[in-house]
Amino acid sequence: MTDQSPKIQPPPETYAVPLRFAQHNFVAYCYNTIGCQVIYDRHYQVEDGPDEVSPPPPAGNYKTNWNASYLGIENFPAPAQVRWKSLDGVQHEAEVDMAAIFKDQLVWHKVPKADMADFFHGPVAGEPGIILVVNDRAIDVYTKMFIPTKTEQIPGNKDSDFRDDLFLAWTHTY
Repeated sequence: MTDQSPKIQPPPETYAVPLRFAQHNFVAYCYNTIGCQVIYDRHYQVEDGPDEVSPPPPAGNYKTNWNASYLGIENFPAPAQVRWKSLDGVQHEAEVDMAAIFKDQLVWHKVPKADMADFFHGPVAGEPGIILVVNDRAIDVYTKMFIPTKTEQIPGNKDSDFRDDLFLAWTHTY
């Protein structure tokens, strides 16, 4: 059975400048779990041993370092299969359906069209990253996309002409 919670809506800029994607990148992380396993696109993304305890999330702003490292996945394979024990020892199994979460295949972003850098025939629409995170009893799905901008995002920093915002797209507690 696929576990789907109500979808979180993307920012209004996503609808104002709809950028669509035909493939995506993926990564999974497990925190505060026992024996976590995540299979997506027929590959283990996480394969902890049955009694292996995953650590808590790193201190600080650790989410800024998340990047989807499994590249070029055609939209959309079968739902992700997730099996784990929460820290209280309860066994959980879930299917997380990326096709349902991202059924409109829109790149989530907060960049106004006036600030999007043009490439060839308009704004860039590459492959967004989809990030599945298991943390004790919860699964969260995030998305992020590198979008070049015409302006510096950090005034005075010429290397800050992009946005790479992270958005929570779906969450479920078990």
